[in-house]
Amino acid sequence: MGDAPRNFETQTRLLGCTEQNWTKAVAGGTGITTLALQISKEPDLPRFKKALQKLQNDHPSLNSMLHKNPSTGSTSFIINPPIPHLRLNLINLSKTSELLRTLTSHGSNASLSPLHAILEHELNINEWSDVASRSSTCMGVGLHLWCASVYTLPDQKWLLVLRLHAAICDRTTAVMLLKELKEAIWEEGEGYKEKGNVGIEGLIPVGKAKKTIWAHGKDMVAYSVNSLMLTNLKFKDVKSPRRSEVVRLKMNKEDTQMLLAGCKLRGIKLCGALVAATLLAAYSSKRRSSNNHRKKYGVVFLNDCRQYLQPSLSVHEFGFYHSAISTSQEMKGEETLWDLATKIYTTFENSKKNNKHFSDMADLNFLMTKAIENPSLTPSSSMRTSLVSAFEDPIIETSSDIEREIGLDYIGGASAHGIGPSVGLFDTVRDGQLDCACVYPAPLHSREQMQELIEKMKNILIESLKVEGKVA
Repeated sequence: MGDAPRNFETQTRLLGCTEQNWTKAVAGGTGITTLALQISKEPDLPRFKKALQKLQNDHPSLNSMLHKNPSTGSTSFIINPPIPHLRLNLINLSKTSELLRTLTSHGSNASLSPLHAILEHELNINEWSDVASRSSTCMGVGLHLWCASVYTLPDQKWLLVLRLHAAICDRTTAVMLLKELKEAIWEEGEGYKEKGNVGIEGLIPVGKAKKTIWAHGKDMVAYSVNSLMLTNLKFKDVKSPRRSEVVRLKMNKEDTQMLLAGCKLRGIKLCGALVAATLLAAYSSKRRSSNNHRKKYGVVFLNDCRQYLQPSLSVHEFGFYHSAISTSQEMKGEETLWDLATKIYTTFENSKKNNKHFSDMADLNFLMTKAIENPSLTPSSSMRTSLVSAFEDPIIETSSDIEREIGLDYIGGASAHGIGPSVGLFDTVRDGQLDCACVYPAPLHSREQMQELIEKMKNILIESLKVEGKVA
């Protein structure tokens, strides 16, 4: 197969404020998005490469470089650079086996599957930490924003891994990238042509982000003071270098469908129940004195703004178009899962109705920048912004016949050890079963600690479903 045709003009544009923030965050270790797919049929590498090239041709954001001008300090995207670039790393069985021995050679890592271990490995490969030193005023010099790797595993299995910079890849982009890649590999459909490449700030509807200077100041003080009152999960090691690790929360089909039905009955989304279970699990793990049972936890919701932008964007427009809504929830120890889930989700919905996903964007970007620049502003210099972050909507997928035939399994997530929550929830309902990748910063939190937290979450969810079943 020949290479996919390429005929595009090179363009340069400055990063928007949110994109600039992600550039700073990724340098510290947060926002490296990784998708790892395990298959039991040897991949057709020429077909795979051609599919990657098609994606890059269809989406200018994928065919771009990150460039920092040392004289001005400004950071830009060079879109469709003069010299096309697509890096495909091939790791043979010998090198993969050696890597897996290293990754699983100690402690709790010994039980990790190859898929899990290599996902974590890729989450922590940061080629963008030194963008300033590796860029120059020359247009052709910069850092490419995505790459692909193929690992040959033991037992006749292979891993296809995509790694992307958060500035061009929010969760919707990751999901659609995977969908389009599968279609391109199996030559289904015509593909999707990205219309443009614009930062989210340039597409906010007129008036939606409007706020007086007084309101900006008041809200930033409120966010700052409130953060000092939040309870954090116990930190295990605040001094050692950090990396991102993952624990998977999986539920069978029957329990998943009961959970989704419980959410639907109450008019809430799955994120409300997952966050409520996280808070209940964290609260139960805290030692409490008899005179102080109240604990306040930070919760960040991430919502896809594409449909609210002007003009609205298709889910096939790649880039970062999510916004954060920061909330807090006080716990007294008397809460039930469903009452708490409804309260949490209602708080988020009311914030969204009041346009806080747009009006607070500048404030939260500013505070995020200050936390990155001054870690000491956060408890124990942990750079934790909340206990938990969750996406408004889960990914809902049904495996195709081809995917079942090749034994497809995959995990996706983004690193969160520079700045972020203690646990980031990346929830997928695949073939009717919940599979949630829970990403956390280690050794700030240990694998044993997070496995215990996630197990408590699962038990809380299942016990609540049992109670609901008896009532029904």
